[in-house]
Amino acid sequence: MTMMVRSQTARNETTVTRGKQIAADKTTKSGADAQALPDAVMAEAAPQQLPLALEMRPALGRDDFMVAQCNREAVAWIDQWPKWPVPALCLYGPKGCGKSHLAEVWRARSAALSVAASDLRDANPDTLLGDAQGLVIEDADSGIDEKVCFHLYNMLKERRGHLLLTATQPPARWKVDLPDLKSRLGAALVCEISPPDDDLIVGLLLKLFADRQIQAGPQTISYILPRIERSFASLSELVAAIDRRALAEKRAVTLPLVRGVIEDMQNPS
Repeated sequence: MTMMVRSQTARNETTVTRGKQIAADKTTKSGADAQALPDAVMAEAAPQQLPLALEMRPALGRDDFMVAQCNREAVAWIDQWPKWPVPALCLYGPKGCGKSHLAEVWRARSAALSVAASDLRDANPDTLLGDAQGLVIEDADSGIDEKVCFHLYNMLKERRGHLLLTATQPPARWKVDLPDLKSRLGAALVCEISPPDDDLIVGLLLKLFADRQIQAGPQTISYILPRIERSFASLSELVAAIDRRALAEKRAVTLPLVRGVIEDMQNPS
């Protein structure tokens, strides 16, 4: 079963407007007058409202993940499950690169459990794993209970199950003192997810905006591209900041608003 990929054009077509919110803000003026007001005047005419600190939960479905050169190998390994040649796969790469997204896709397919590495400390492997035949350990290079991890690996191997680990560095660079665990990790499949190229950045921006029901036009995307750090984390941070500014000022996401957000992020007071 192959990974379903939406093209950049399809992403453009799936962005959603905030029509109700903007329309409600403009009802204080008659139709033509409200449309004629510039952003600055609209912002001053209405009191600012602080946006609620709500967690945005983007879709984690299989066909919502964008495949590009930087993640193609990782996607291929997820697609090949359960025909992995060894019990464990480690996906590593920078923060926000899609490791957790792919891990969630695999967890849903394999009915695996999912834990953070910090949750393994002094845990009982039998109690934690139960009857499961799959396990995701997130942030495995942030510090892990080596004995518990070793036992979990062995239990899954005996059950012919699988272990998927996510990290920012490959296992060879982890600080692991337990020789047996180091040996197991050394035999695992290891796959890097690298930073995005231009095409993927455009697609990711469109997806991040769409996840927040924001319509972003070509001019906005073109303005952002040369002015943002080329990392997944930076893209997420920028879109979140734009969303907060638009909600606080009750404005549509326009080029002037985006310009202001980027300038503020680049020159914090």
